[in-house]
Amino acid sequence: MIDHRLSKLSITIGLSIATSAAFASPQAFMSSRSFAMGGTGVAVAQPAAAGMANPAMLAADHHQWVDEFGLILPSVNVRFADDKETIDQIDDIQDTIELVEQSANRADVAGTQDAAGALRNQLSDLNRDTMRGDVGFGVGVAIPTSSVSVGFFTSASLRTTVRGNVTNDDLQRLEDIENGTIDALVGGREIGDNLTSDGTVLASAVAEVGISLAKSFELANGQQLQVGVSPKYVQMRTFEYVQTVGDFEDDDFDDDENETKDSGFNFDLGAAYSFGEQNQWNAGAVVRNVIPMDLDSVRGREMKLDPMVTAAIAHRGTFHVVTAELDLTKREAFGYEDDTQWLALGAEFDAFRYAQLRTGIRQNLASNDNNDGIEEKTQLTAGVGLSPFGARLDIGVLFSDAEVGAAIELGASF
Repeated sequence: MIDHRLSKLSITIGLSIATSAAFASPQAFMSSRSFAMGGTGVAVAQPAAAGMANPAMLAADHHQWVDEFGLILPSVNVRFADDKETIDQIDDIQDTIELVEQSANRADVAGTQDAAGALRNQLSDLNRDTMRGDVGFGVGVAIPTSSVSVGFFTSASLRTTVRGNVTNDDLQRLEDIENGTIDALVGGREIGDNLTSDGTVLASAVAEVGISLAKSFELANGQQLQVGVSPKYVQMRTFEYVQTVGDFEDDDFDDDENETKDSGFNFDLGAAYSFGEQNQWNAGAVVRNVIPMDLDSVRGREMKLDPMVTAAIAHRGTFHVVTAELDLTKREAFGYEDDTQWLALGAEFDAFRYAQLRTGIRQNLASNDNNDGIEEKTQLTAGVGLSPFGARLDIGVLFSDAEVGAAIELGASF
């Protein structure tokens, strides 16, 4: 019985991550290179990733070997945060529910009381504990030209959160059984059906498919200005499933009644400006999702896809790229998460085109100690790239006090 319940819980989480994920607009998708460089990309994105970072970079000058055709097929990243081992806690609670019921059915008064006390402690520990999973997926194609550069992209950003919500009535009922105030055998036989504490799954997703157009202009001072636009079709989806801890084996988590979705057209705008004696400096800015969009979940939670403005500057040399990036707007939290407004630093060191070493750090300027879920504060990233003969393999990792993540990407650049 417990294995069955746990397997359904695992399926719930897996399906949520695979089909939906974060409220109040998930974090934008980032390529594996960006992932390893602290999430940066507005001033350094290579052509194949430009549509997902800053469309203007599609027409910018890069290293000679990545200025023409570019391909990402595919790029995947995952992140996971579970500071209190929430899933293990739910597994243990389901085991103890069965133990209480079995003890009561055997007329074992002392065993029922002991198991009720253990269950009460487990529920107390579970209350407000949260697990979060993020998945990103992207594909991109870039064809830079001397006139108008063109790119195609599709991406999805997903977040799923599992949360334990415990009621005082359940804790009091279990305490009464433990202390003998309620007959242990009667109160324990169907305790799983009588508990009102629940596990909640909140999930949302934003999926995009679009085309990027960019052009470079030479200014009177000899410097280069690139502008770009990415018209795109956007689908938003939310998923909200609430089930009591005793009945979590029900398999209706993927019913249509738990899901909402909407779609529409939107666009991103970007600009980049190259300057310096050898155009070694590049400044970039992007406005993502110029048209505000929103969607309510089945229980009335509002998911927002508001315009996000990010500015960046980068310095490029023969064997290095160093960049700094700042979100000028704040993404407000919804559900069990933190507000986010990232300040990020990233660097890439190149070894004669064939290998790259990357690192980054980013700080959430909007993090607060009063958030209702897992905090997002300082994140450290690193990664490597291998690019022999135009083929690419990029790998990245992420660490923080609450979260770990990894990214991998296959592609080509010529």
